Amino acid sequence: MTATLTDRYITATVRRLPQQLQAEVRDELQTSIADAVDARAEQGEPLEQAERAVLTDLGDPAALAAGYADRPLHLIGPKYYLFWWRVLTLLLATVPACAFVGVAIGKAVAGEGIGPMIGEGIATALSAIVHVSFWTTLVFVILERTGSESTSKWDVDQLPQEPGRGAGRGDLIGSLVMLAIFAAALLWDHFRGVTVVDGEAISVIDHALWPWWMGAVLVLMLAEAAIAIAVYARGSWSTGLAVFNTAVALCTASLFLTLLGRGMLFAPEFVHAVFTRNGVDSGALAVLAVLAGVAVAGIAVWDIIDGWMKARRTAITA
Repeated sequence: MTATLTDRYITATVRRLPQQLQAEVRDELQTSIADAVDARAEQGEPLEQAERAVLTDLGDPAALAAGYADRPLHLIGPKYYLFWWRVLTLLLATVPACAFVGVAIGKAVAGEGIGPMIGEGIATALSAIVHVSFWTTLVFVILERTGSESTSKWDVDQLPQEPGRGAGRGDLIGSLVMLAIFAAALLWDHFRGVTVVDGEAISVIDHALWPWWMGAVLVLMLAEAAIAIAVYARGSWSTGLAVFNTAVALCTASLFLTLLGRGMLFAPEFVHAVFTRNGVDSGALAVLAVLAGVAVAGIAVWDIIDGWMKARRTAITA
């Protein structure tokens, strides 16, 4: 069922409140909004237009939630605070991580150990956090002091869609199909080879990893399938499923990163035929290995975050 504007507005408001206030505020908003809409409708205003007018008068859900939670928005000032916070949050979620990855890749290419990679990466990320926070805040302080008009005026059309719970049949089918394709690709690569060089099919994954290492990968894939089935059967995510999903993602990433770090993942004949024989030196191979490791870690982090976000949305809308 499609969520109404009122449902979306209330959800956008209560999700920012402490757990103990959410039920009370949800009931209060539902009653007050319904009464205000009915009052306008009784005066002859169309129902949809009345609903939009009432919600617009209430204003930004973030500002309304701040009032309910007694959280004054005084850091920059009410005119710019929400816009400043959204920009700063977006920059802090991306810039330090990119700085860390960039430094780590540079150190790996230079042949330095894991200690310098992590140490320099953390130092650079912390420096990025300081600079992003300072310069972003300075820009909004200047805007506040110069009296420039805010360009972030809120209206009803900015309401987010009612969040999905990640429990649909399409999600289940998509997850199982992707896992089946990946498992089939691993088996095909082992028994037939997926890369053809000089008319001969060779394997990408080293045969020495079978049966134990690749068996562990298949077991982890079965665990991922079990999570997808459990989410569909339950109808939503839960904290327990998010924890299990986190454990599976970490184990999968650790396994692949270990194999990459030891140089065990790819078959020697594949590396020779595709890279070494074509003039790719050891330095370039190290770069490719680091990039592959970054991709593996990124996928794991996204999988973990996605599971926890869905579990949190389920708790909010329950």
